[in-house]
Amino acid sequence: MARIVVPVQLRWSDMDAYAHVNNVEMLRLLEEARIEVFWRHPEGPDGAVPDGGRPTAVLDAGPGALTSTLVARQEIQYVRPLPYRRAPVVIELWLGHLGGASLDVCYEVRDAPSEVAGSVAFAVATTTIVLVDSATGAPRRLTPEERAVWMPYLEEPVVIRRRA
Repeated sequence: MARIVVPVQLRWSDMDAYAHVNNVEMLRLLEEARIEVFWRHPEGPDGAVPDGGRPTAVLDAGPGALTSTLVARQEIQYVRPLPYRRAPVVIELWLGHLGGASLDVCYEVRDAPSEVAGSVAFAVATTTIVLVDSATGAPRRLTPEERAVWMPYLEEPVVIRRRA
C-alpha cells in the first residue's frame, strides 16, 4: 500500500458554531492536499522548485497551462467531528481508479498517519478529477508518463457507507 501523507494546517476560521471544522472547510482541506500532491510547484528564478516538490506532482497548473483539471464528483463521509487543533491534520491520499481521462483521488483525514497505533480518522472521501485540454475544453487522455508516475499509488478505492 503506497499512500502519500500530507500535513495540512487548520485555520481558526475553519470552525463552525459547533466548535468543529465545518463540512465545507473539510473539502478545502482535501483540495489543499490534492494540489500539493498532483500539481507542480512554481519554479523559482533559478529554475528550482523551492520545496523540492513531490514525485507525483506532474500536472501544470495556473494561467497558460496546457491542461485544466475539473472536479467531476466529490463524495465525503464524516466519521467523527474534527475539533480545531494547532497541530496539522494528516491527509493520506492514494488513487482508487485511473481512467482514460480521469482519476479518482481517495483520502483519509486523520490525526496521525494510519500506521500509528491509535490513529483516529475524521473523514474519508473521493474526488473524481477529469483532465481537460485547455485549448479545446475537451477531456484529454492521461499520458503514459502520468500513468507511470501514479500507478504505484493505485489501491482499492474508499468505500463510502450507503443506506439501503
